Amino acid sequence: MQTMVQKPVIIDTDMANDDWMAILYLLQCPAVEVIGITVAASGEAHRGPGVRNALRLLELAQAPAVPVAGGRKTPLRGKHKFPLIWRLSMDVRLGLSLPRSKRKPSGQNAVELLTGLIKDARDKVTIVALGPLTNLAEAFLADPSLAGKVGMIYIMGGAVDVPGNLQAPGVKIDNQVAEWNIYVDPYAAAAVFEAGPPVTLVPLDATNRVPVTMDFYHKCLANHHTPAADFVFRILKRLKSFIKSGEFYFWDPLAAVIAVNETIAAFQERHLIVAQAEGAECGRTLAADGGVPIRVCVSADQAQFEKIFLDTLNNLHHG
Repeated sequence: MQTMVQKPVIIDTDMANDDWMAILYLLQCPAVEVIGITVAASGEAHRGPGVRNALRLLELAQAPAVPVAGGRKTPLRGKHKFPLIWRLSMDVRLGLSLPRSKRKPSGQNAVELLTGLIKDARDKVTIVALGPLTNLAEAFLADPSLAGKVGMIYIMGGAVDVPGNLQAPGVKIDNQVAEWNIYVDPYAAAAVFEAGPPVTLVPLDATNRVPVTMDFYHKCLANHHTPAADFVFRILKRLKSFIKSGEFYFWDPLAAVIAVNETIAAFQERHLIVAQAEGAECGRTLAADGGVPIRVCVSADQAQFEKIFLDTLNNLHHG
């Protein structure tokens, strides 16, 4: 019997609720070997809780030893941040329980761990980036040679031909065009693009086509046979009113599934810049002459995504 060659994957995450779902998918996927998790502490969860919750997800999934490290608490430039109430709710996992873990964080910080994993990997690594790009930018700026050792970075972020998503109840930001992950650290996003690694952007253009629906909720209710699938169902149950609002999308899970199953998506090459000047367009991912060539996901098949995602969580694998 032929042994499957697993793809070495580093997850760079800000440990929000959709990140938890994406991480569990990648941990359950037999085509993937998660070799490290770095927490983008400039994003939703704060560094300490984010690292602890990542260790607890590894415990839940009974994953092998995977190093986990936290990054800097602030963007490389600017003072943008997620609303505090969002951050605190992610810190406490929306009140959801996870098994305690005796696993310890890495003795390295996120940039040190990223750098070592990329340099030491037998093959070019895949990076699935699910939060602000602070950690990746800091690593590439410190060691530009790393970009040549990356096979692909799948980034959930940006809004190219659709509006941004900063408009939310209680959020007073005069910006209709940026997406949160890029907005929080636009300088970092530009630095990652310009460092030259292969990048596949999974922006709102694609994720807007894959909402979390009550139909999927009921599929998950009927099929949550592993600890990973059960925890995803508990997330959805806690966020049922958000699902019913029509504003909840499979942002990070879609990026994670595409990183393993590109056939569910369609792509275009676009030349992009990231607007960095403070103001109403800060953080915008803008198609422009002279921009960096980026492969942009423009659509995805919701039915295929849902089947692969839910089956993999339940150990019914597609690869």
